[in-house]
Amino acid sequence: MEQNGLKKVKRVLIISPHFPPVNSADMHRVRQSLAYFRELGWEPVVITVDERCIESYSLDPLLLHTYPADIEVHKVKAFDVKYTRKLGLGSLSMRSYFHIKRKGDELLKGRKFDLVYFSTTAFHVMALGPGWKKKWGVPFILDIQDPWRSDFYLDKPKSERPPKFFISYNIDKYLEGKTVPRADGIISVSQGYCTVFQQRYAGMSNKKFRVIPFGVSEADFSVMEKFVRKADKVELSKDKINLVYVGRGGHDMKFALEILFRAVAKGMANNPELFSNVHLWFVGTSYAPAGRGQKTIEPLALELGIGNKVTEVTDRIPYFETLYLLRKADLLVVPGSVDTSYTASKIYPYILAQKPLLALFYKESSVVQVLQTVSPESILAFDHLQFSPDTYVDECLTWLSAYLLGEKKLINNLGAFAPYMAKQRTIEQVDFFNEVIDEPRP
Repeated sequence: MEQNGLKKVKRVLIISPHFPPVNSADMHRVRQSLAYFRELGWEPVVITVDERCIESYSLDPLLLHTYPADIEVHKVKAFDVKYTRKLGLGSLSMRSYFHIKRKGDELLKGRKFDLVYFSTTAFHVMALGPGWKKKWGVPFILDIQDPWRSDFYLDKPKSERPPKFFISYNIDKYLEGKTVPRADGIISVSQGYCTVFQQRYAGMSNKKFRVIPFGVSEADFSVMEKFVRKADKVELSKDKINLVYVGRGGHDMKFALEILFRAVAKGMANNPELFSNVHLWFVGTSYAPAGRGQKTIEPLALELGIGNKVTEVTDRIPYFETLYLLRKADLLVVPGSVDTSYTASKIYPYILAQKPLLALFYKESSVVQVLQTVSPESILAFDHLQFSPDTYVDECLTWLSAYLLGEKKLINNLGAFAPYMAKQRTIEQVDFFNEVIDEPRP
């Protein structure tokens, strides 16, 4: 697209209810891409929710140092959770839906946008896409980072389901069905999510899909090293060998955790001197507000006889404190989900931390594919569909023992990691943007 011999700059309206300084995993794609959109021919305008209206995540002001200061960002309010929770509505996407709609209508009416881009796990606001497309003629893309309607818990016992599961499930089922088939393009972190949509909705076999996992920015580690000197809620023991994981917990990680915990228990029984100083940390395991998270990992450790070896901190911690802990750990461990479509883009900071790493993931996970290229010694791939955790305990024990004996060396092929960096991921997004808007509109 050119005007008078000059390359036309296109404008994208980005909907990201979570945004710096809010420390939420689902805003990192947008945050990291903002540094590159302009040089790739797109002017970004962001609608987000005022951080004072968000309760489920901590704030990390250092995130404000990671994108251009002159990006146009519009912060909207949300209905006060103190009142909406009395009606059973606590999710940010529901509380901010009408506020985002109002601001979006204002911006779309006032100037020309080439595209609306929803990049969030606050899924309900994605349902604004079809209405805006009909009213303003602007195509929209959905960035699917997690399942919107997830069938994973349908056959699980009530004790393992999230609170109010069936209410939220049916709302998600309805809104997803009204939104996804009308999208002009879908970006996903996992091919599995694309396949689900193609199977779930008729006529989507030829829909525009693009699998683009999250990227990672080396600049984030530079910010951490400049500003962070400690993690307020976690102090790793200097006289221990600290195995660290920072991220969500949940019952879907039980298989991987059983492998790890049974291996440690067996190591303690067979070689107590080698394993005596091992301690495992699981930090930021709950999405609940600070002090209200339920532990899902320590109880399993207690059940398997290594409760004194495991500390779980449910409260989320600031993003740059996460990077600090990754660098301070002796060994990084990342348990994967038994949800076969689950992908963990958080593996990228673990790789850039340049520390020994053990990742326990389903054999078909995209994480395994990445690590096979960058750090193949870091993988313990399992198949929970055919085997039990016991099948992999000895393999895990052998790996841990080799690490504790100093026989595991850090070998990361960072040259092969270039495709996973933030700039390359932004190029992939922009290529897809251009493809979508150049498609003739009916």
